Order: sequence, then C-alpha cells, then structure tokens
Amino acid sequence: MKPTLTALHVFPLKSCAPLSPAEAEVEARGLVADRRWMVVDESGRFLTARKLPRLVLLRARAAAEGLHIDAPGMPALIVRALADVSARRRVEVWGSVVSARMAEPEADAWISAYLGFPAAFVHMDESAVRPVDPAYAQPGDLVSFADGYPLLLISQAALDALNARLAEPVPMLRFRPNLVVDGVAAHAEDGWKRVRIGGIEFDVVKPCIRCVFTTLDFGRGEFSADGEPLRTLLTYRRTPKGVSFGQNLIPRGVGTLRVGAAVEVLA
Repeated sequence: MKPTLTALHVFPLKSCAPLSPAEAEVEARGLVADRRWMVVDESGRFLTARKLPRLVLLRARAAAEGLHIDAPGMPALIVRALADVSARRRVEVWGSVVSARMAEPEADAWISAYLGFPAAFVHMDESAVRPVDPAYAQPGDLVSFADGYPLLLISQAALDALNARLAEPVPMLRFRPNLVVDGVAAHAEDGWKRVRIGGIEFDVVKPCIRCVFTTLDFGRGEFSADGEPLRTLLTYRRTPKGVSFGQNLIPRGVGTLRVGAAVEVLA
C-alpha cells in the first residue's frame, strides 16, 4: 500500500468530541473550524479535558450561524459570537495570550451549568492572532486554540504497534490527530521534515509530547483506571522531553484534503 491519508479529524471546540469528515479545508491555522472555539474560566484561562474530562462529551459542529453543541443532560445549543466584533477578552492558552471574541451570555450560562462553575465560550476569529512558537516556525505562522501547532499527524502503524503491546487496544482518537496516514512503517513520521498530501505541502516541525489526555476514554468521559496507554508508551517511547507519539505540522499552502489522498515524503 502506498502512503495514504486514511482519516481526517476536526475538533471544533478545544477538548470536545471529534468530527471525522471525508474532506476538510486547510488554511494557515490548520483545518478550517478546528479548535476555533474554546472554554475558559473566569480569569480567561483555557479549560481542558485533562482536568475536566466531561468536556470530551461535548459534541460540537461549526456552522455559519455559530457552533452547534450537544451534551448529556443538556438542551441543544447554538453558540453565537456577540455581534459586536469589539466585544473581546484576553484569554490564555498554554502561555499564549489571545484577544478572542466573546459569546452570547446565554451560551456562557449553558456551559457554566454543564460544568458547575462560571465559565465562558470564546471564539478565534480572523482578528484573534496566535503565533506559533518561533523556535519551530517561520515569521507569520499562526495556530488556532490547539495546544501549539496547526496540525497533528500520526501513522496508523504507530497505533498498531502500540495496540500490539496492550491488553485492551485503544482507538486512534485517544491521541486526537488531525491526519492519519497508512502505508508507512510505525513512527516513520519521526524522520520526516516535509510532506505533500493531496497537493498541499507541510513542514514536519516537532514531535508531539503526550500527557494524561491519552488515558481519557472520550466515549465515557472518564480516565482509564490502569493508566493506559500512557503507561505502556513510557516503556518504549520515552524521550528527554517526555513520551513522543505523532508529529506536529505547519501547512505551507491552502486547499482541500480528502481521505484517500496520496502522501509524499519530500524530505
């Protein structure tokens, strides 16, 4: 099998449940609609399923009128940004400070009720600028509310090699990649510097260092009692900076990605 893009995953709200479309548009910040919304606390600091696992039970879908959200025990919601584009607040995500657009009060009341404490939705519109870490980027590179980079890629063989070591296999979505590639050796992506997928080129800039999020069952909104798969990954994927699994990408073009697209390793 030739190297092929076998899955696309979009997370419209940071830490929410995934969408897996057959195609997606690529822009400078990553896949269109990926992590353009985020939940923050009263201070404006981002909230993550690492500490609030029930966030992964939120199912979000981006639409022209706003973000459609469903959650267990809650009425369906359409989150709309305030009409006044100047209605903004300073928010923080992994040390980056962003001027994000505020949502309607009804939406903030909804997420506060779901979580049980005051919280709010914020939106990354075109005016919300968050640069990529300059140690790994070019001037002008931007990222969404993702942890640090526009896209994350993982080879299917990497997951297969992990599952061969586990008593209970885990799904790829435990690792929340945007792009899944088949037809290459396990962790082949660790040696890539530049790839072309469906005619769009990407720089492969940095390994993804994994955390407790990998132990979160997104179907139940609960952490695994046995600490897997992180416990097993520590036995063979440990690096000086932590457990590595997958690679972060920065796009060097825009266009449409489709499942089934050819993957070419350029460097």
